[in-house]
Amino acid sequence: MPKLATPLTDTRIRTAKPREKSYTLADGGGMYLEVSPAGSKVWRMAYRQQNGKSNRLTFGSYPEVSLSEARAKRAVARKQLSEAIDPAQHKRDEKSRVAVAGAHSFEVVARAWLAKTAAERATSTQKKNTNWLEKNVFPFIGSLPISSIRPAEVLSVLRRIESRGAFESTHKIKQLCGQVFRFGVASSLCDRDVTTDLRGALASVPEAHFAAITEPRQVGPLLKAIHCYSGHPFAAAALQLAPLVFVRPGELRSAEWGEFDLAAAEWRIPAAKMKMSSDHIVPLSKQALAILNRMQPMTGTERYVFPSIRTSDRCMSENTVNAALRGMGFDKETMTGHGFRAMARTILDEVLEERVDLIEHQLAHAVKDPNGRAYNRTAHMPARRKMMQRWADYLDGLRHAVI
Repeated sequence: MPKLATPLTDTRIRTAKPREKSYTLADGGGMYLEVSPAGSKVWRMAYRQQNGKSNRLTFGSYPEVSLSEARAKRAVARKQLSEAIDPAQHKRDEKSRVAVAGAHSFEVVARAWLAKTAAERATSTQKKNTNWLEKNVFPFIGSLPISSIRPAEVLSVLRRIESRGAFESTHKIKQLCGQVFRFGVASSLCDRDVTTDLRGALASVPEAHFAAITEPRQVGPLLKAIHCYSGHPFAAAALQLAPLVFVRPGELRSAEWGEFDLAAAEWRIPAAKMKMSSDHIVPLSKQALAILNRMQPMTGTERYVFPSIRTSDRCMSENTVNAALRGMGFDKETMTGHGFRAMARTILDEVLEERVDLIEHQLAHAVKDPNGRAYNRTAHMPARRKMMQRWADYLDGLRHAVI
């Protein structure tokens, strides 16, 4: 143990010369400077543990750790001792915690979340989410321990994306980051989702709508053009089916024969393909069944109803339907593949006066019962079947009216 002495000064420390053997210069409170024969000067603190055994703590080397910094470290250690905390053990625990945190970087946790939840989303969505994180997030905060990331650091990442004018992507990537943080909380790797502090910090997404024809007098010519389309038969069939089922374009082009029960006149789309991550049932009208029956000899032995023109191992390209519409003279400001949903939503409600809740169910939107609970996929199926047949018959009427 070092002998009691008057507190040290910077001058005394600087001028302390090495000797043949190590010696110490005491500063009080158990802290001293150890000077080695090689000339190194190291701050240490001697103390007694709760069991009475002596121990010592190292604060670092002088001049990297100054006299005032060493005294601050001594004050922290003495406070820990007053609270029955062993400073040396606490230092080891903190070092271990930092090592563990470093092993659980944002990227490591994000990839674990992507892998664990992969079955909950479509393959294309999984790929898109992964690409978003790899290109926009990992290069900036991916290596940081997820437990140490602050809201401002996430905001800085999002500002980079926002500066490109990609407002919708910015919000979606913020949501992705939030899901990663919540996964980290559930896995005891971080304390909270820091993205909640960013509410209101980002520019709003400009309101945008998919171009759609919603006037019945304009729908007739569109349907006539579709039925006269002379392009590839796969594209022609997809175009004809699109207004009858009004599912999302990705759900239509990735339709698999295994999802159809033609005898029961049902198309059951699995949750992994759905935006709302819930199974969805599409009752098939007689007109929809006729299209599928025409497709069966062409692709019935394959996986996809509408395979890629180049290979049956992949489904139809996401641009096929839109390209066909452009070829028929309907530009992107007039009609899109997604527009068949708006067409159905508007006309079923405003013209055919169908029940709004049935329309929303068939659009696969979230619909709640009077108690606020989400309806299941089979809700109101008999009524939905009748509505889908009335819709198909109505479209036939519009098409024939302009021939």
